[in-house]
Amino acid sequence: MKLETLLPLGKVDPGLRTPETPFDIQSVGRDAQLLEEVGYTGVAFEETKDDPFVVMALAAAATQRLRVTTAVAIAFPRSPTVTAITAWTIQKLSKGRFTLGLGPQVRGHIERRYGVKWNPPGPWMREYVGALRAVWDCWQNGKPLDFKGEHYNLSLMVPLFNAGPIEHPNIPVHLAAVKTVMCSVAGEVADGIRPHPVCTPSYIEKVMLPAVRSGARKSGRSLKDFRVAMKPLIASARTEEELIPKVRDARARIAFYASTPAYLPAFEHLGLGDLAKEAAVHSKAQDWEKLPQMIDDTVLDQFVTIGTYDTIGQKLLDRFGSVVTDCEFSIAVKDEQDKETLRRLAKTIQADDETRARRTIMGDQA
Repeated sequence: MKLETLLPLGKVDPGLRTPETPFDIQSVGRDAQLLEEVGYTGVAFEETKDDPFVVMALAAAATQRLRVTTAVAIAFPRSPTVTAITAWTIQKLSKGRFTLGLGPQVRGHIERRYGVKWNPPGPWMREYVGALRAVWDCWQNGKPLDFKGEHYNLSLMVPLFNAGPIEHPNIPVHLAAVKTVMCSVAGEVADGIRPHPVCTPSYIEKVMLPAVRSGARKSGRSLKDFRVAMKPLIASARTEEELIPKVRDARARIAFYASTPAYLPAFEHLGLGDLAKEAAVHSKAQDWEKLPQMIDDTVLDQFVTIGTYDTIGQKLLDRFGSVVTDCEFSIAVKDEQDKETLRRLAKTIQADDETRARRTIMGDQA
């Protein structure tokens, strides 16, 4: 299993808790070099408060081997051609180490934060990736740009704006997913999925991956290189005492996610649909203090991997090794001891090859 991390080091998951070390764009190069030194496979950045493409370009420029990934950038507010040239540029800079992670976002944000008309995200994303690849094919192979769809009609590429061929033209595209429709689209047109943190191993194996395989069959694609890049919910610390507030934070995060309708299928899969619906009622009433109280230890353990630094690596392998090819996790590095801990975690987690996960992903294609 490959290991990657969000920045800043030690960040838990998108925007729900302030990390121990705040993100500093001036430290991107230094942190990326540290990750490369201790043996990480990759570094990723999400689109919340900073531009992920800019941050990953900084990481690419500072390193030689580290994979750089947007995890994820929001697709629909950007023209496919705009995204195509940004990805092309980072791929050139990184000499083939860039992975383009894209997400659809939810309707409220697309319409009221980005000012873009909402459309069903599955078909829209399928067309978006097709348009991206058409632009890249034009630049790399000289094929005339002629893409026609419901959302995008692209037919103009004059020499001034033709980015031309590059040494590493095959840019992997990963799609953020929870529901089966987006999983099917990923199997049909993408190179990987990035499940939301609420997606348990059982949900990935029994709900998401069958949909991925269905999409792959539709387009006649093999899944032999398909990736499942997971950003798990984790509570970890040096000691059991330091772990107590991390577990409390994790309980609050699960409650918040339970209150979000977009994640309901992941809770229903575990028989927790009523809990999620009750959480949504408290969320609408802005009764935030009641939410964490709804998450008992049994529910917590279903979603969160909990352990001290000396046990967390093996626990992640035990929980996700049969369904995940890429795992996101790191700790804040304050001193040499933390650095060595990070090195040991990278070695432990990445010592497990992808055989089990590959078998699960392939399923009936194996």
